[in-house]
Amino acid sequence: MSVEEIEVVVVGGGQAGIATSEHLRGRRVPHVVLERHRVAERWRSERWDSLVTNGPVWHDRFPGMEFDGLGPEDFATKEQVADYLAAYAERIDAPLRCGVEVTSVRRHDGRRGFRVETSDGVYDARYVVAATGPFQRPVIPPIIPEGEGPVQIHSSAYRNPAQLPEGGVLVVGSGSSGVQIADELRASGRPVYLSVGPHDRPPRRYRGHDFVWWLGVLGKWEASTPPQGAEHVTIAVSGAHGGHTVDFRGLAERGVTLVGRTETYAGGTVCFASDLRENVVGGDANYLALLDEADAYVTRNGLDLPEEPEARALGHLPDSVTAPVLELDLAAAGVTSVVWATGFTADYGWLPADACDEHGRPRHQRGVSSEPGVYFVGLPWQSRRGSSFLWGAWHDASYVADQISIQRGYMEHNDAHPRPSHVQR
Repeated sequence: MSVEEIEVVVVGGGQAGIATSEHLRGRRVPHVVLERHRVAERWRSERWDSLVTNGPVWHDRFPGMEFDGLGPEDFATKEQVADYLAAYAERIDAPLRCGVEVTSVRRHDGRRGFRVETSDGVYDARYVVAATGPFQRPVIPPIIPEGEGPVQIHSSAYRNPAQLPEGGVLVVGSGSSGVQIADELRASGRPVYLSVGPHDRPPRRYRGHDFVWWLGVLGKWEASTPPQGAEHVTIAVSGAHGGHTVDFRGLAERGVTLVGRTETYAGGTVCFASDLRENVVGGDANYLALLDEADAYVTRNGLDLPEEPEARALGHLPDSVTAPVLELDLAAAGVTSVVWATGFTADYGWLPADACDEHGRPRHQRGVSSEPGVYFVGLPWQSRRGSSFLWGAWHDASYVADQISIQRGYMEHNDAHPRPSHVQR
């Protein structure tokens, strides 16, 4: 079997892999980007039909290229994002090889580098960058046994209301995906229950600026660790219909029944935690706290931004919050489907064992793995809160490319100045 030698193998042709390629090319580092499907495939085939980005395109993009045909405050559709990434890869002449799946990365014995086995041959690489992103393996909690009760799908498999059997739907998860899918299903005329957990709930816009601007000027995108050590912070925000603030009161007014966290299932009945009010009020507190910080920032910097006192008018809590449903007989309620908007987990079984901990999570510092020669780009909270976004991955890729260049420099020095075989003492 022929073996192709290359300095760096980048695994993944999405936003993280393309960003990494740009920075490696800028540092004249030979590399190849291997993508098992098409460029940005998950944007095309693992998102629902009506999905748009949660941030406006002036913000959620790479620094070097704008979205064609969109205004700065517009929200790109999933196809526009995929097309943007494909065009960007072409623009930087990324050395992409699509339709190539990496099956194994193993360190060489007694020499530098790795043997990278793929569906299209073997590579001998000095360095490997895992740029497969945070959305690899859909997570469905083992609550309702498979094949029992309603149809169950993950949000990554959801496309539109017509895909589901007739009847009501339980949507589990109150992040961006969960609230948008629940709203779409209710608008289609279906009975919908939305299981709400702890979440952040920023305003879509406040005093003339989008929330992404506020998080930027307030330094929140640069936070290096999640609050209270949490690995993931659910953000309830939407770019749908031109962008709007997620309001659980509004969802309830439109007919969505809010319930607490989904806990157990037995005999056709789902049981919910009694934490719904706590979660909704906690989201309100997060929302109001951001308004307070924004107001203080305006005053401190003397900015001429219009006041918006109506943004603080939250209204009464809906009946589904004050008198929550704690048990739901799915059949009696006419619920025939469950959509799990419960996130993803990583799958790095193809990497050397020391690159991940006992739970399969990457062991790294700012993308530099504990396994020398292996790097990560595109992880949530890789270096900051914004790391898993387009612009965040771009900046993290720059740091990782720098680290690879530094290591190459050390090796080039070693090769140019070999240690004498006998050293006089």
